Amino acid sequence: FGDEAGRNVATTFERAVRLTVQGIRFGLIIAMCAVGLSLIFGTTRLTNFSHGEMVTFGALIAFLFNVTLDLHMFIAAPLAIAVCVVAGSAYDRFFWRPLRNRGTSLVSMLVISIGASILFRYTFNFQFGGFNRSYRQYTLQRAWEWGPISIVPRDLIGMVLSVVVLVAVALFLQKTRMGKATRAVADNRDLAESSGINVERVINFIWAAGAGLAALGGILQGLSEQVTWQMGFQLLLLMFAGVTLGGLGTAYGALVGSMVVGVVHEVS
Repeated sequence: FGDEAGRNVATTFERAVRLTVQGIRFGLIIAMCAVGLSLIFGTTRLTNFSHGEMVTFGALIAFLFNVTLDLHMFIAAPLAIAVCVVAGSAYDRFFWRPLRNRGTSLVSMLVISIGASILFRYTFNFQFGGFNRSYRQYTLQRAWEWGPISIVPRDLIGMVLSVVVLVAVALFLQKTRMGKATRAVADNRDLAESSGINVERVINFIWAAGAGLAALGGILQGLSEQVTWQMGFQLLLLMFAGVTLGGLGTAYGALVGSMVVGVVHEVS
């Protein structure tokens, strides 16, 4: 009885460690996507329900380059992120900025973002189809075993890449001129504008950067699992949970909150 109980405890411990590692991986992906959502809210006070479709868009564009056009993932992923950066900037410039200039209320813009989310999501469904699909590279890999930890190489590389990108975002916000302007606009838009900061330029930059981060998160999620037409929508509530837990409008809070949500989601 004692040996069997000991084996059960060991098995439970190993499973908990594996799930915790997977939770960290998932939390980093959520954080990658949620940082842009949080910064958009911080600079515009818009709760953007169409942010999940930015995640899906990045994964689908990478699928287009990788599978349809037969480009290697090392080429397809940067190209997809670049396309999403341009699309995010255009999305703000030609859709959201006119609404802001007309004085559209935040509640109305929230409802509009829900409508935009539905429109984009079912456009993806129509074009991509309802099936789950995989990228050409890095889908079948043998897991690396380190004691109770079991992880495939693509997930480990994705975790390292996520940490590097999130640290770069933090340093950007702290050290660069645009990062300081972003924090100033998020803190007090009117005071930042009266100080000479081009607020619309900062907001457009945040939309572009947020779309790029969301695309990277979508690509990493598509590599870890599969690409679907509603993968961003499935992550949206978790992104909101992480952003709300960490504090609306703060990039660092979104990072910490998303990590907690990711670990709890997997371990539970």
